[in-house]
Amino acid sequence: MSKFQHNSSTHGWVFWVKAAGAFLFSLYSAAAFYYSTLTPDMLRLGLSIIFPLLILGMFFFAPARLSRTTIPVLCAVFIIWYLTDPPRNHRDWAGEYALPADAVLTGRTVHIQNIRNFKYKTETDYTPHYYDATYNLDDLSSVDMITSYWAGESIAHVFLTFGFKDGHHLAISIETRRQKRFPYSAIAGFFHHYEMFYVTADEQDLIGVRTDIRKERVYLYRLFIAPQTRERLFKSYLSEIHFLHTHPRWYNTLADNCTTEILSRAGAQLHYRLDWRVLLSGYTASLAYDLGLLNTQYDFPTLKRLSRIQRPDGAMPDAHYSQEIRAHLPLDKSPTLSQIK
Repeated sequence: MSKFQHNSSTHGWVFWVKAAGAFLFSLYSAAAFYYSTLTPDMLRLGLSIIFPLLILGMFFFAPARLSRTTIPVLCAVFIIWYLTDPPRNHRDWAGEYALPADAVLTGRTVHIQNIRNFKYKTETDYTPHYYDATYNLDDLSSVDMITSYWAGESIAHVFLTFGFKDGHHLAISIETRRQKRFPYSAIAGFFHHYEMFYVTADEQDLIGVRTDIRKERVYLYRLFIAPQTRERLFKSYLSEIHFLHTHPRWYNTLADNCTTEILSRAGAQLHYRLDWRVLLSGYTASLAYDLGLLNTQYDFPTLKRLSRIQRPDGAMPDAHYSQEIRAHLPLDKSPTLSQIK
């Protein structure tokens, strides 16, 4: 205790600034180790306790000469480990993330392998099923944005679904790839815990599990973008799907999440990616509305109300699901008076 009092009285406010820095770094390192993918678990859990205690112990109780040398070394070791900790494609994944899609573009034809189409009884009881399909870029006719809410208005999962002239749709959702040994954690997404995963699926699976199984509030908005922009966006998704097949990336809740990745794929300017409605993803649709990408015949509150997917009690996704969920949505944008002029 006398050592602590001596330091605080000698250094004054400078000491307390350093103490706060040591505490915050210790807290961050503890969380980084705890949510890391290190094995075995005893190593992961042990480092999450021992490393921050070592930092704090050196700061408060070690001789100044020793702490001035040791703490920077410990910080450097942590930073080097964290920056070189590699994402991997080969882990024991949770069932819904076990098999990634792959996409190959040949001329104007897209070949996609492992499109997910699970049949759900409950959220955890499902029959896995995948199929391959071929699409022609000339048949790409629409892009719809899905926002799915499970609690409150501030946070939603946002993803896109691409429509084709024959009525088929391909939904692509940017998600966390979770291992079997870990439960889902929102906090874990701030650290090296989840790899990036592009769920490429049938709408019966990707949207249906949210509307009919989880009973989330799901909204579907038609994006009004030029055909060349639509195609560029789709090809950007396909390119990233193929890249991730051999070059895994970390998911990050702040910098590389479901919403920022959409904007990145769309080539959005940096100031749009930094908009507060990107972090609070429940308001992403209002950002798209302000950018003129949604149906502006209505004010946004009206459009949002009309765009909610309504499903009958007891409904389950079937072969007509994509048509059923769009039957009463405001997907057509008639020209306004100003546009006619």
